[in-house]
Amino acid sequence: MPVLPPSTQDPHEDRTVLVTGGSGGIGRGLCLAFARAGWWVGVHYFNHAQEAAQTLALVSQVHGQGALYQADIRSGHEVQALIEAIERQRGRLDVLLCNAGVAGGQLIVSCPEEEWKRIIDTNLTGTYHCMKAAATSMMTQGGGSIVVIGSYAGVQGTSGQGVYAASKAGLTGLVKTAAREWGPHNIRVNLVCPGWQRTGMAGESFPSAQRLRDHVLERGSNLDDVARTICHLAQLSDVSGQIWNLDSRIL
Repeated sequence: MPVLPPSTQDPHEDRTVLVTGGSGGIGRGLCLAFARAGWWVGVHYFNHAQEAAQTLALVSQVHGQGALYQADIRSGHEVQALIEAIERQRGRLDVLLCNAGVAGGQLIVSCPEEEWKRIIDTNLTGTYHCMKAAATSMMTQGGGSIVVIGSYAGVQGTSGQGVYAASKAGLTGLVKTAAREWGPHNIRVNLVCPGWQRTGMAGESFPSAQRLRDHVLERGSNLDDVARTICHLAQLSDVSGQIWNLDSRIL
């Protein structure tokens, strides 16, 4: 019987990841990390079409492949259409990274109800829409991985960010419950706190060196390291329902 040569096929070349909020910041870093690892990358955006196109161009520069997808994650119908579009193009969705979100910076007593609704509808309800639609798809294919981008503020609270902290805290309960419900379907669900990153979303809220004293290393986390770590965690076949902190603050 002839001995076949070892396969030169990349085991990731047919695997698909969708990154919500992939137009910049952490989302762009995640898109590039998966592209470098050989994954096909779906770059989601809402309003920032030009920035999303720049992300996809960077994916191509690292010899990756992918496509752009537009949707308002606050709409369950638009999210369902997004997942169906990926299924038509790729046949499956292996990993969903729920990164899309908005920030807010007001004291609880002075926060308008409209601001509360804007942040909760995007960060919590929008993530719920994405997780639900992706899980329905993953159940039919035998499993998958969902990683939600959370925040240290959702665990410990942050003065002046009450609504944002509440939206991120809600994700913890959502992730842990989804992990229990979807575990029998071989769907892993985890949450990652990436730490402070110099992104447009952080803006003027990014802490000074003095304010990083709550980090035991007295420095923030590196985006490239964070993105590579999330790429690795998303592929762990036996880990689910966990909260991962990727800077040196102690939960």
